[in-house]
Amino acid sequence: MSIYAELGLSPIINASGAVTRLGGAPMPEAVLDAYVAAAAECVPLEQLQGKACTIISEVTGTEAGLVTSGAAASLTLGAAAILTGLDIGRMERLPQTGDLGDNSAAGMANEFIFSREQRNGYDHAVRAAGAHFVEVGMNEIVANAGVRRTEAWEYEAAIGPNTAGVLYVFGRESAPALTEVVEVAHRHGLPVLVDAAGELYPRTNLRAITSTGADLVAFSGGKAIRSGQSSGILCGKRDLVSAAALQMLDMDDHWDLWDPPSNLIDKTKLSGLPRHGIGRGFKVSKEEIVALLTALRLFNDGAYDAEYDTSMGLLNSIATLLSDCAVDCDITEDPLRSRPPLLVVTVDEAAAGKNVLEICRNLRNGTPPVYLGHGLLDKSQLSVNPLHLNEHSATALAQALRAQLSVKK
Repeated sequence: MSIYAELGLSPIINASGAVTRLGGAPMPEAVLDAYVAAAAECVPLEQLQGKACTIISEVTGTEAGLVTSGAAASLTLGAAAILTGLDIGRMERLPQTGDLGDNSAAGMANEFIFSREQRNGYDHAVRAAGAHFVEVGMNEIVANAGVRRTEAWEYEAAIGPNTAGVLYVFGRESAPALTEVVEVAHRHGLPVLVDAAGELYPRTNLRAITSTGADLVAFSGGKAIRSGQSSGILCGKRDLVSAAALQMLDMDDHWDLWDPPSNLIDKTKLSGLPRHGIGRGFKVSKEEIVALLTALRLFNDGAYDAEYDTSMGLLNSIATLLSDCAVDCDITEDPLRSRPPLLVVTVDEAAAGKNVLEICRNLRNGTPPVYLGHGLLDKSQLSVNPLHLNEHSATALAQALRAQLSVKK
């Protein structure tokens, strides 16, 4: 019996991919084995993170790296690192970044310049550290008011005495280019924190994004890398990664006994041992660190590439089983095979007698429950990501979808 069935839950057919709400990506056997093996013994976590720092820096081409409890945690820790640097007094104050009110401490620079069109629900992770946003730019194309988007000069015009850094959400269509934003920020001595949570695939982005000179980059570990869903990477400049680590690790030790790995934390740069920081709630277990490093090696070595043909076969079999239904099936392929293919099903709602929202709901309430991609409902489309599928589940998915559709006349 399924472990979830023992809990009274019905395991689902996940055709949405590595989404958090459904548990993330499937973890390869080697990653699961590494997780279990790591649980059998103990090591000091700062020493383990020191080894992770070396491996992540080699893979990403950065000075240092840290395993975090997810990309959102990376953003909070990255923002905290930019706000405090290696100043342990500031670490103690977060998320209080303004004047304390009793003249005991002046406020610190706490503003992050951020493109208005890049605002999203995940930026709450940065604000949680005590940062305040200064929004710049317009997306006049989306507003149907012109042809321009946010431009680099607008970042520069917004820089002021309270500017702590720049936040940038990386995507294939992000504008202006990250390189332009980094150039502006660095000209004024400001660091750039990049949210690249879902930008693996392609795996070349592990280096392509960091090579822009961005000071800190956050990646998810539970999507394309296929580690645990509550894992992530923060990589970039050594002192900033060090500041992030100091605000996340267990600091309950004596200064004279504490011996952190120098590649992660240079003890000589500190005036003392900080107490538990704002990132303490984002602690990462030894098992999660080892699993992430194992998955990162597999991902970086191209171990998942061989699954492309299998995924194509599964999507083609689903499309074949739907061929006599009132739908159009289109498989989106990547010419470079750098990301999985995707099946998009366009539904003839009039023929089906129901809209795609109803179809989605019915599938979720079925036996077994089927969760399709729902990002294209406004276009009467459903998507199928093959990441979690096998022959059995792909056939069951197609049959469940057929039951919601009408046959072509």
